[in-house]
Amino acid sequence: MAATLIDGKKIAAEIREEVRAEVAALKEKGITPKLVAVLVGDDPASVVYARSKEKACGNVGIAFELFNLSGDTAEEEVLSLIKRLNEDDSVHGIMIEMPLPKHISKQRVLEAVSPKKDVDGAHPINRGYLLSGADGLFPATPQSCVEIMLRSGIEIKGKNAVLVGRGETVGKPLIFMMLNQNATITVCHTRTADLAYHTRQADILIAAVGRAKMIKADMIKPGAVVVDAGINQLENGICGDVDFENAKEVAGAITPVPGGVGSLTTVLIQKNVLKAIKLQGKA
Repeated sequence: MAATLIDGKKIAAEIREEVRAEVAALKEKGITPKLVAVLVGDDPASVVYARSKEKACGNVGIAFELFNLSGDTAEEEVLSLIKRLNEDDSVHGIMIEMPLPKHISKQRVLEAVSPKKDVDGAHPINRGYLLSGADGLFPATPQSCVEIMLRSGIEIKGKNAVLVGRGETVGKPLIFMMLNQNATITVCHTRTADLAYHTRQADILIAAVGRAKMIKADMIKPGAVVVDAGINQLENGICGDVDFENAKEVAGAITPVPGGVGSLTTVLIQKNVLKAIKLQGKA
């Protein structure tokens, strides 16, 4: 029997309505939530992504501003802009679009953003909050993996969860998010011996490796929940890290790509903007 399809678009629409209502309530108090994106250079994918966030913010009433600096902008100039945005009370969230030009230190730039405006959850202080179980701003994609399960009525507590991938953006934050949900978690990576042995033990299998269709059907425990956080561009379109067509015949529930985890990312960044307003003591 084919797996239950977890509809990320439907869940994203539900969250979007919650965001829209919260934004309206803030505006009644005289607060207009504002997100600023900083893009250095003209990487085409980054420009498209930034503009899509502008449209998404407009749909829920969040103000958006894009600072698109030339690719030869000095690092100190970027840091100076971030300092101004940190001090601007009308700005509630700051995003640094990647990639940055090679002459600019990614670490210095990310650490320059105020932790209370860091809606990407990339600042070391927010990473520390995540590790300790404290409240902070956390990355949207790993949040999406957890949220898509919780809102689908999937029990995480006490389950054996296997995470394939330990990247800085998704894998590592997700380890602690799953621990905070009281899952028992195993982390697999490129040096893991007999990957399939581990993945077949999973009640919840999460793929975040960035390798197209790497997780095959015979690597999945029958009836397991499969969450695919991968996005890979192939000649015939986008696919995830899971061999979806075959995996859905084994799994109990599965997220598609597209239409799964990625559908929640932008709206969860918006949720972070609203959370940032509270952390800044403005609501």
